[in-house]
Amino acid sequence: MASRSKFPILMEEVASHAILVAGTLFLISILATAITPRLGVPLLLVFLIVGLLAGEDGPGGIHFTDYRTANVAGTAALAVILFDGGLRTPMSNFRVGLRPALMLATVGVLITTSIVGMIAAWLFDLSIAEGLLVGAIVGSTDAAAVFSLLSTRAVRLNNRISSALEIESGTNDPMAVMLTIGLVHYLLAPETYGALQIIQLLGMQVVLGVALGYAGGYLLIRTLNEVTLGDSLYPLLAMFSGLLIYGVTATLGGSGFLAVYLAGLMLGNQPIRAFASIKRFHDGMAWLAQIGMFLVLGLLATPSRMVDVAVPALITAAVLTFVARPIAVAVSLLPFRFPWREQVYMGWVGLRGSVPMVLATFPLLAGLKHATLFFDVAFFIVLVSLIVQGWTVAPAARLLGLQMPPVSTRVRRADIDLPGTRGYEMVSYRLARTSALIGKRPKQLPIEDSSRIVSLTRSGKLIPYREWGVLKGGDYLSLIVSKAELPELDKLFQQTRGHHGVEQQRFFGEFVVSPDAQVSDLADAYGLDVPNSAGTFTLAAFVASVVHKPVVGDRLRLGEMELVVRKMEGGKIVELGLRLPHG
Repeated sequence: MASRSKFPILMEEVASHAILVAGTLFLISILATAITPRLGVPLLLVFLIVGLLAGEDGPGGIHFTDYRTANVAGTAALAVILFDGGLRTPMSNFRVGLRPALMLATVGVLITTSIVGMIAAWLFDLSIAEGLLVGAIVGSTDAAAVFSLLSTRAVRLNNRISSALEIESGTNDPMAVMLTIGLVHYLLAPETYGALQIIQLLGMQVVLGVALGYAGGYLLIRTLNEVTLGDSLYPLLAMFSGLLIYGVTATLGGSGFLAVYLAGLMLGNQPIRAFASIKRFHDGMAWLAQIGMFLVLGLLATPSRMVDVAVPALITAAVLTFVARPIAVAVSLLPFRFPWREQVYMGWVGLRGSVPMVLATFPLLAGLKHATLFFDVAFFIVLVSLIVQGWTVAPAARLLGLQMPPVSTRVRRADIDLPGTRGYEMVSYRLARTSALIGKRPKQLPIEDSSRIVSLTRSGKLIPYREWGVLKGGDYLSLIVSKAELPELDKLFQQTRGHHGVEQQRFFGEFVVSPDAQVSDLADAYGLDVPNSAGTFTLAAFVASVVHKPVVGDRLRLGEMELVVRKMEGGKIVELGLRLPHG
């Protein structure tokens, strides 16, 4: 009886200890998000290091080897991240990014898998199939890492690069999962499982993933708009519906990752009830999923065990980074005429993260002969990717001349649900000391009638309407605006003078020229040498003939000068800048 009475106390101690450890690790990781960006340290690397320090080789000394639990937790976390990524991806990005991203997600993954697989087979003395399994595990870029990269203020890229990277990371998992599962099945039963079965698996994954993702997204939108719930329940309905879409699709043999991303994409681009709270909730859940995933992966890893494979794993990581990924990008983007600088950058920032680590648990669960080796090599490659590539995404953009200047002084943005309508946001802007709007009255700002300035804050105080006067540096203006008006408002408030104005001029050009002007007229005015065939083109048509699907920030050299795309509307160039030679 005495031993039985101790059982509840023992279980309470175990639960308390687990909660204490989890709370401590998550708290450290969350606080790190406020410090590490100032140091330029990739956040996902910090989460992984916290997990390593808590693991069996670190001061935490936690022995965690439950690969099945790690696989389930990692899969669920990745589904949440992809759903959130879809919510935040504007449908307009697909105009320039869909086809290149799909090529990267299919052909690119195959090329990466093949090159890395051959090198891994040679370095680790594995069979070709086992080497290809290593390549498949690390073949896809990571959604968590890429979404984290694109949300940082340290780097701002043009829409062609960011949309292609974003869509690629959300759609390349099915190919990597298919190759990994197919190769695992082949290694378990090489006599009965072959290339035909792998192709069938791919077809089933893609077809069901697209169909069920679209159907699930449509039903979720209808449900959110027609079912009356408490405000706090709509975000939960959206999240668990996303997980249900993943589960149903994966159970039927489709790509749950593709389905949940497409469902999130549909949800984020349609007017739905309580979208403000849904988006805020999922932002927090995506962070929770990223932190939890990398903490668990850090706990799973045993650095001391990786010493023996460190050198060949480092060589494999180098081949992936400097050979396989650049070749995959170059071949995949060949039909789309991406500028070489953008290809170099996209080849460099093919970050690996949680997806390879989740896939690396598949051989362990299947009991393959070299399963531990596969996991250790994948972990080493992910660690190298986060350190080398994750630390250099912003410097690489600046080095290649792809870093675009900031276009907004917006400091806060929050969706709001106005009774009787949808699609409005509360946004706040801070006027820099160099703002071109200083000295103007708020009512003089060229703002659409559908938008409203609701408050002005100065020196920490909310100023009454009658005392607003003229705008001053450091003022905060808050407005209720339609989402469609945000790009124009950003451009209005980013107008600067002084140093920042010079920065804008250096990137977009000192003069604004009409896109309807003739190339021949510009050539005559500045003595430029252009091909005779181009003389009959308008400037906009000339840029579009050279640059595939131009976006803001694209440049075209004319002698010692450059034409720079300053503004786009509906896929058309509506404003160009002329950039003079700089000494």
